[in-house]
Amino acid sequence: MSGFLYLIFPVLGGYALTSLYLLRNPQLLHRRKRTAFHCRHISHRGGCGERIESTMEAFTHSAEMGTELMELDCHLTADGHVVVSHDENLLRQTGRDVDMSSLNLQDLPLYKERLEVTFYSGHFSTGADRKFALLEDVFMKFPDMPVNIEIKEMNCQLIEKVSELVTRYSREGISVWASVDDSILKKCRQVNPFMPYSFSMRRGMLLLLLFYSGLLPFFPLGESFLQFYLIPVINRTFIPEEKILTNKLVLLLLEKLCMRQSLFRHLAARGIQVHLFVCNEDRDMETALTLGATGVMTDYPTRLTNFLSQLRWQDS
Repeated sequence: MSGFLYLIFPVLGGYALTSLYLLRNPQLLHRRKRTAFHCRHISHRGGCGERIESTMEAFTHSAEMGTELMELDCHLTADGHVVVSHDENLLRQTGRDVDMSSLNLQDLPLYKERLEVTFYSGHFSTGADRKFALLEDVFMKFPDMPVNIEIKEMNCQLIEKVSELVTRYSREGISVWASVDDSILKKCRQVNPFMPYSFSMRRGMLLLLLFYSGLLPFFPLGESFLQFYLIPVINRTFIPEEKILTNKLVLLLLEKLCMRQSLFRHLAARGIQVHLFVCNEDRDMETALTLGATGVMTDYPTRLTNFLSQLRWQDS
């Protein structure tokens, strides 16, 4: 038994030291990913705190404020149009309890005049534009703007139409596949493998397992983006529906497990961009960058622009 211990301890020690060294120096095993863009300023739903979410007015405003990546979600109308909308059911956004997939484009209702900001409870946005935007219109108006496209449902026709638009407007390098559902993301990649993609929920859990087991430095990763909650915003600016997330001990555990500077820096060193969301207050923007996020996702593009400008001024 003692002989076994004499053997196993040096092996485990050597493994731990090698893993730690490679965690800090991943370029020794992995070629750094080269995405077509790098973004620090990301507008969630087009910057939905300052204009009605996902409207052309919101996208235009965030572009004027200097955003470097627009985050949006897509659904399909009954007559086959790819519409930018976070929800499939339109009750929250319009007051009408109807699914987008049951309506033709011309029959879509308008957004509410005042819409609560999902990640900033008690705050509302307004705007002159209350029409749902088409993904194609976003592509046409902002041909060089990177766009993060989240697919929320296993709809093969939707995925194929999104891919078709991305290809038609030659945007493979600046359009990102995103979905929390691993099976949906696999389908997206099958349809268009030339677009970079983010971690799904399942792959994110695998990422944590690899990190804590010490295997991450040895493991190849196909993803180019990690997009995850900034845990401190939960139950402060963002009130989740999941009851488990109201438990302070659960949140503390999640924060300790997921908000790891060493993990984020390792990913960044491998060329994998880390986006933390949704940061609507200066203290959350500062926390995200301190943790090692390469990009901050916000509902308030003007606020983030001002924060980053002040940061640059302090550094100069």
